Amino acid sequence: MRVLLTHSYFLQFDPKQWRTMQPYAPLGTLYATAMLRKHGFDVLVHDVMFLDSPDSLQDVLTSFKPDILVIYDDGFNYLTKMCLTNMREAAFKMCHMAKAEDCMVAVSSSDSTDHYAEYLQQGADYIILGEGEQTLLELAQAVETKQQDLNDIAGLVYMDETRLVKTNARKVQTDLDELPNPAWDLIDMQRYKHAWLESTGYFSINMGTTRGCPYKCNWCAKPIYGNRYNARSPQNVVNELVELKQKYDFDHVWFCDDIFALKPGWAKQFVAILKEKGLKIRFKIQSRADLLLKEEQIEPLAEAGCETIWMGAESGSQAILDAMDKGITIEQIGNATEQLKKHNIRVAFFLQFGYLGETKQDIQ
Repeated sequence: MRVLLTHSYFLQFDPKQWRTMQPYAPLGTLYATAMLRKHGFDVLVHDVMFLDSPDSLQDVLTSFKPDILVIYDDGFNYLTKMCLTNMREAAFKMCHMAKAEDCMVAVSSSDSTDHYAEYLQQGADYIILGEGEQTLLELAQAVETKQQDLNDIAGLVYMDETRLVKTNARKVQTDLDELPNPAWDLIDMQRYKHAWLESTGYFSINMGTTRGCPYKCNWCAKPIYGNRYNARSPQNVVNELVELKQKYDFDHVWFCDDIFALKPGWAKQFVAILKEKGLKIRFKIQSRADLLLKEEQIEPLAEAGCETIWMGAESGSQAILDAMDKGITIEQIGNATEQLKKHNIRVAFFLQFGYLGETKQDIQ
C-alpha cells in the first residue's frame, strides 16, 4: 500500500524566516515516514518547505497514486509557532485535493488536535491525537487489511457515518530508542545544506532527543506529549549524530527539545560518548533557568560544544511568571544568565507579551 506524507510548513508563510533562510527539516513527518517504511509500506515524502503553495501536491497525487495522504506536522520547528492560519488553510486545501483523487486523508498536528471537527469537515478522514507514529502505523495496517472496526486503535478521531468517534488516548511512548531514525534520505538534504551555507556559512540540522515536559506552564506541547518526560539514551543520540555527520557533513545541531538533558547525568554521559566517538559538534538547546542552576549542568554542556541556550524566561514580572505556572523566579533567570556567560555560552530569551492579565507596568 502506498502512503504519501507531507506537512504544511511553507517557509515563505513567514517572511522573517524566509529572509533569514535557516530552514530545518520536518522532523515529525520524517519520523512517521520511517515508522511506516520499517513495516513495509511504500512511502514517499512531499516536502513543501521551500514551496509557496500546496498546488504542487496535485502532480504528486497523480503520479504516485497513494492510498492514504498523511499531513503530519509537529512541534519540532520554529514555523509551527507562526503563521497558523496560513498553515491551516494549506492543510485544508491538501485535504480537498486528496479527496478529489479519491484518496484517504489522515492528519496529525497540534492544530488538528485542537480543532479536529473542523478538519473532518474539510475532508480529513482521520485525526491522530497525541504521539502519532504508532497510531498512524496501526491505522495504515487497518486500511490495508480492510479492517472495519477502528475502536481498538488508540489516539484516533473519525466519523462513523454521522457519529463522531474518539478512541481511547494513546499511551505515551516511553522508550524513544525503539523509534526508527527519521527518514532523512527521503527529502533533499542538499537543498537544506545549500540554503544554510548561502545564508550563514555553515549547515545546521535539527534533532530531537526527548519528548514531553514535566512542568506545568500554561501552553506548549502537553496536548501532544503529555506531562511525562522521556528521553533517548545518550548512546542512541550520538549514534545518529555520527551517521548524519558521515552522510551530510553538518556543522551545527539544534536540539529541538522543550528541555534538553533534564535527566540527571544525561549531559555528562553525552559528553563522554562524544569523546569516545571522536565527534566534536556545535549546538544550541532550549532549557529552564532553574534546571541550568543545578549542580554540574552548565559545565558538561559547554564541554560538549553548546554555543547558545534559549531560555524560557517568558516575562520580567514575577506576578506574570506565577500566573503562567512557570515555576521559576526572576532571580533564577538572572543567575543562570550570569553562569552561562561565564562559560562563554550565548543566552537568548523566549519572551511573551500580552499574557492574560498583564499590564503595561508588568511589561516595563
